[in-house]
Amino acid sequence: MRSVCTTRAGGVSTAPFDSLNLGDHVGDAVASVVDNRTVLQRVISAKPAFLKQVHGVQVVSLTPETAHGTEADACITTQSGLACTIMVADCLPVLFTNRAGSFVAAAHAGWRGLAGIDAVNGVGVLETTFKSIQTTQTAASDILVWLGPCIGKSQFEVGGEVRDAFAARDAAALRYFTPSAAGKWLADLSGLARQRLKALGITQIYGNDGSAAWCTVSEISRFFSHRRDSVALGGSGRMAACIWLA
Repeated sequence: MRSVCTTRAGGVSTAPFDSLNLGDHVGDAVASVVDNRTVLQRVISAKPAFLKQVHGVQVVSLTPETAHGTEADACITTQSGLACTIMVADCLPVLFTNRAGSFVAAAHAGWRGLAGIDAVNGVGVLETTFKSIQTTQTAASDILVWLGPCIGKSQFEVGGEVRDAFAARDAAALRYFTPSAAGKWLADLSGLARQRLKALGITQIYGNDGSAAWCTVSEISRFFSHRRDSVALGGSGRMAACIWLA
């Protein structure tokens, strides 16, 4: 098993997508995105599958025939050489495997997908990914999870409806919201993800601990940030978190 999370460095795109932009839907030159994706595939020696992410909970099983642009917010595979790939620029990428390396999976956890805002009974993208993992006969105690960079808890200001969506599922989620401006709250996205994962029995969770070094908004030179750059610069690129069986 191998994994990688790109930064904004190492590609050919020009501002405001400089330079390793992997998103083909953000207004960057098509040729630049193709070149950047070719670089990624060459470096990891695996085939990334770039999904059309819609902040939902759909999980797709990757095969060599899975096309770029397949609509889903998570993916899983037991086949080697296929990279489960999630693009982000403030949302949280979540990578899954087990110690045996019998599967890999990845999920796109923005607040809507994490809360399951468009799903039945608040079942979010982490829960649906976990359900797909269970088909591999992997117990929750054997699952390893890595959380990538995302908008940090000092930057992610949300309305009360976001807080209410999480509290409706589990009142303990309120601990991950702190008051901000009138009617606004600062949300800890990685903390909310950890809570959801632990509720599934997953305890081996690594990566983003909520500290400033993981914040896409604060780390300007390292990370793309949709919230930071779209208004100020007119657009933002996308990074990718990939996990694959070698």
